[in-house]
Amino acid sequence: MTDTLDAPVSTDLLPDLLNDIVQAALRAGADAAEAVSADRRSLSVGVRNGKLEDVEREESRDLGLRVFVGQRQASVSASDLSPETRTRLVERAVAMARLAPEDPHAGFAPEDRLARGPFVDLDLFDPSERTALILEQVSAEAETAALAVEGVARSEGGHASWSSSQWRLVTSHGFEGDYRGSAFSLGVGVIAEKDGAMERGGESRSTRHLVDLPGAEIIGRTAGERAVARTGARKIASTTAPVIFDNRMAGQIVSPAIGAISGPSIARGTSFLKDRMGQRVFAEGVTLIDDPFRPRGLGSTPFDDEGVAVERRALFDDGVLTTWLLNCASARQLGLQSTGHASRGLAGPPGVGTHNLHMEPGDRDLAGLMADAGTGLLVTSMFGPSLNGNTGDWSAGVSGFWFENGEIAYPVNEVTVAGKLPELYLRLQRGSDLEFRGGFNVPSLMFDAVAIAGK
Repeated sequence: MTDTLDAPVSTDLLPDLLNDIVQAALRAGADAAEAVSADRRSLSVGVRNGKLEDVEREESRDLGLRVFVGQRQASVSASDLSPETRTRLVERAVAMARLAPEDPHAGFAPEDRLARGPFVDLDLFDPSERTALILEQVSAEAETAALAVEGVARSEGGHASWSSSQWRLVTSHGFEGDYRGSAFSLGVGVIAEKDGAMERGGESRSTRHLVDLPGAEIIGRTAGERAVARTGARKIASTTAPVIFDNRMAGQIVSPAIGAISGPSIARGTSFLKDRMGQRVFAEGVTLIDDPFRPRGLGSTPFDDEGVAVERRALFDDGVLTTWLLNCASARQLGLQSTGHASRGLAGPPGVGTHNLHMEPGDRDLAGLMADAGTGLLVTSMFGPSLNGNTGDWSAGVSGFWFENGEIAYPVNEVTVAGKLPELYLRLQRGSDLEFRGGFNVPSLMFDAVAIAGK
């Protein structure tokens, strides 16, 4: 159920409002209830060829309610917080729960697993706001810097935005918590042309604090240089050779391992890592950290979306799998405890999600990896990855650069790389070029003897 917000509600009133809704649900017959609210403000601007193309502003205040009647659950959401809508929301949720099938694993987090305040300040909120005029100006500056790169033919547009949000969670078994965050972004995309062939390139960045956002000149020039570097791409013959994924792409070959250790996948038995707990999955020295407490991190949080306490964990330690990613439902199904990885929206039961992920770097930079490999493929763009979740068979379309004698030789496109991830992971070699750009950060990664399909 979704309605239009008729009148603003003071954010100062929302904690009491959520408690009132939870109590109303209990009075209506629910055995347990939780209410969440999301308060968001955002402004985004796009330009193309120096002219304003679009402006989008959002001011929303939304509410979600999940109720339990025995082992039956239901959830509803609304964007109208009027008393009449709240009454209908409670009535509908309880009625739906009574008709829902029983779920033996449904329920709240155990009270001894709940996070308790006061919560640590993770420095996620910057009160700065950018006007539409300023967003238009920085978008145009980034676009101008990209177009100034020799070889760039035209723009696909520049874009900039800022947003602020506040998330609150209240449950009938004693949890109450909230936190707020902000985000600032700037990006641009362009097309370069050479001998009638065109290639795209772009750059975009998002940060919690405005001061951490790179300048328009840097972002624009980087986008233009990437596009130009890809012009004149060749096709290569099918072969087997070392493949290096640069640090912007490397996370995409690691991310299937994250999905493979999620509790729901393990409980369903649909994971290529389902029998690998406590065993080596990655090469020696590979440690993958999930850190919810990184200051200003895009994935930072003081508690998960069921109110469970979170902690910094090594998901893989020296290559060895140490934990599943569990919310309360998947933990009960597996006879374990939640790991604090519940993730949810306003409606529906929680799923599973990570916080700030990063792989510890190695001791060789990208040039060092290429020098060690000698000849091979450097992947800088990827599309259409395909994964068999049961076996780990993986393939993806890629483009990038062929290198010889450790040096870039020429750009390549229309290439497919493929392999069995459990085998590739054991041969992984890490670069030293880890950069904290987003919620999932990985250094450049090299794999020897990868199947490459070309012309």
